[in-house]
Amino acid sequence: MSTDAMITDEDKILREKMQDFVSWVPRQLLLDMDADKVIYPKEFLQEAGRRKLLGLRFDPKWGGAGLPWTSELVALEEVGILGTALGCLYSLVSIIGEAIHVFGTDDQKERFLKPMIRGEIRVAEGLTEPRGGSDFFAATTKARREGDMFYLTGQKRFVVGAENADLILVYGKVAEIEDPKKAMTAFLVERGPGVKAEYLYGLMGTRGGGTGRLVFRDAPVPMKNVLGGEAGIGNGTAVFHQMMIPERLTSAGAAVGMARAALEIAARYADKRKAFGRKIRNFEAVSFKVADSLTLLDAARAISFAAGAAVKAGGSPGKIRRLVSEAKKFSTDAAWTVVNHAMQILGGIGYTNVFPVERMLRDIRLITIWTGTNEIMDLVIQHEFYKEFLAAPQKGRDVEADAAGAEFTAEKVYNDEDE
Repeated sequence: MSTDAMITDEDKILREKMQDFVSWVPRQLLLDMDADKVIYPKEFLQEAGRRKLLGLRFDPKWGGAGLPWTSELVALEEVGILGTALGCLYSLVSIIGEAIHVFGTDDQKERFLKPMIRGEIRVAEGLTEPRGGSDFFAATTKARREGDMFYLTGQKRFVVGAENADLILVYGKVAEIEDPKKAMTAFLVERGPGVKAEYLYGLMGTRGGGTGRLVFRDAPVPMKNVLGGEAGIGNGTAVFHQMMIPERLTSAGAAVGMARAALEIAARYADKRKAFGRKIRNFEAVSFKVADSLTLLDAARAISFAAGAAVKAGGSPGKIRRLVSEAKKFSTDAAWTVVNHAMQILGGIGYTNVFPVERMLRDIRLITIWTGTNEIMDLVIQHEFYKEFLAAPQKGRDVEADAAGAEFTAEKVYNDEDE
């Protein structure tokens, strides 16, 4: 693979372990999930936990492996070939785990993070609301405090695991705080009284995760379940910004895996299928799609690895936000292109359930939308670029001065006030 020069020998061993785990997953489970006969399969997470393949980035003190993002991206690509439903369930441990690992108390890590990594509890994230998608601060979920107990009221939709998750990370505003950014708080809500899945969505793809709408009606949340405890009140904005890293990088990594699987199916088909007396891989209409797909996948891996390495190295939050947004946008767009190329190579048979490419196409369509649409990624990318670019002093050669007419400054009119 294109990233082999970038990964360690330990990463290659991890890749083999992930391949073995992915091979273990029963074919019937995939079929039953796509048919909505199975919702949030507990055995998948239990087996991953038993093999110590969950929570790879987290401190070994809490059951993790202490690995960097680049290693997790190796694992994500392999689990991604199973499709976005199982890829999402696998990634949720990384996503929710990030919030607890970075912001949680030791008690919260002991009670929640450890069993998550062991695959013993299922987790979900309550972020999007019926009247607010990309506008995070438009959330209307409220938390009313009475002593050391909060009572949560509101709704969250498109929650993977709405039906079966044991623990839900929910963002809500503390009622007594007027500033929405200071009021936003992250709550670790255990399923129980006041928490109900009122609607399960019929999805085009990515089925079997129990995706639905959660309704909270005075759901009791003790102070010990406020993410970060007392100090975590009003810290939801910081949690949200941190969570964009695992949400977007897990999407990028798994997207590459599924697209790779689709390409491999199409490439084998093109080497066997004959038309006009020749293997169709010998026709430019087919071979150029293979070449284009390979290039996109190699580039997607590289940009994701670069973003993962940047997270590990640290740096300005704005630059990291830009890089992980670039990785999510490019990788998911690339995956969408690759799976469409694969279906085109297969022709009519690719549109049937004889091959899994039609399911992959249905699955991949979603990942250009979730964790922030790719149009939102565009907004983030250019915003963070300009913020850094315009604040930095110009260094190196002034290329603008290399034009023959550069001295005609009067022609460089930018607005009416410059005239």
